[in-house]
Amino acid sequence: MIHVSNIKSRGAIEVISGSMFSGKTQELIRRLKLAMIAKQKVQIFNSYLDTRYAKEHIVSHDKIMLKATPVKTASEILKKTESDTEVVGIDEAHFFDDSIVSVADKLANSGKRVIIAGLDMDWKGRPFMQMAKLMAIAEYVTKNLAICVICASPAHYSQKISSGDNRIEVGASDKYEARCRKCFNPNLVVSSNKK
Repeated sequence: MIHVSNIKSRGAIEVISGSMFSGKTQELIRRLKLAMIAKQKVQIFNSYLDTRYAKEHIVSHDKIMLKATPVKTASEILKKTESDTEVVGIDEAHFFDDSIVSVADKLANSGKRVIIAGLDMDWKGRPFMQMAKLMAIAEYVTKNLAICVICASPAHYSQKISSGDNRIEVGASDKYEARCRKCFNPNLVVSSNKK
């Protein structure tokens, strides 16, 4: 159980990780809304790359949303966080470089509750190292599982189902599926002619 009174005075980092479609953003939004209900000052940031559903909101796949500030770099989060902000929400942390780790650390050290969501692995099953480092320094880590679209087992992999080799490719169910260990195929080659 997270005791908010202790977090408020000391600062802390909470990481929500998992595959695509595991409810990471939904959980982030839930925690941020609870902080707002408690009348805490909340600021929310997201990578400018994530424009799937909205440019200035974090949005879950089931279209629940909260207003957010899009940023290009992690250092912008530090510059834009106001001194009286108590809770900082960051979505899609895997879109940022390693500096997101020191940014989260500085925010927590200044007494802020930092709640960060992001993919723990890419579509080839390789860890996003910034997420691994965030989990290592976080006080609280939540690993969400999705449901495998092939066999309905718990899924923690993001299977790419569209063509292209970029490690980061913004998309939703048009480009990715949740898969379990047995059904995941990191070597799947998808034809660019697939409809």
